[in-house]
Amino acid sequence: MSKLTLLLAIIGIFAPADVLAYGTGYISYPLSPQKRLVSTEFTGITSTGGGMGLQGRFTQRINEKMILDAGLGIGAGERDSRVFVGADYELFPDYMKQPRISLKTTWTNAKEFDVRRNIFSFAPTVSKGFSFWGEEAFPFFSLPVGVNLNGDDNTYETQINANLGITGNLPIEGYRNLMGTVEATVGVKDSFTALFLGVSYPLN
Repeated sequence: MSKLTLLLAIIGIFAPADVLAYGTGYISYPLSPQKRLVSTEFTGITSTGGGMGLQGRFTQRINEKMILDAGLGIGAGERDSRVFVGADYELFPDYMKQPRISLKTTWTNAKEFDVRRNIFSFAPTVSKGFSFWGEEAFPFFSLPVGVNLNGDDNTYETQINANLGITGNLPIEGYRNLMGTVEATVGVKDSFTALFLGVSYPLN
């Protein structure tokens, strides 16, 4: 059994019917080819229908341009039963004064306010590595734009978020192999506002 299959099986055992998954993830961090991460993230949705919870995320760089991620989580509130799969494609690398620019596409299946939805989104993302007190970290900004398809009455609506965050290795002696992320999401149109805090562990 592969490590990915085992991870998804463990999440499936411990996750109840109400799941949620959000956030840009670790795409701004310069992962080496074939690098894989498993992360645990605290989620706090502050807008209508929100609540607090946890989510799991698997991230892997498959080549110099592409990063894949997938995940689900456990949470409270009216935005439940959610799982996602995403792919980020790098358009320009983080090089000298040039920021990294990429486009992330995501498919999400969710039950929100008792309605089953499929959400297809794309997110232009800009990030840049900086040194903070001798430690390198990678602030990012993304603007997810999505189409939300209502499976109950076959209607759709568009939604927009603005995400601002930072990723980097934890500046704690003995835990520098772990990566952390902090991200804030603001609902611009028909979406939600939230805060995410995460820690990830490299599989290789």
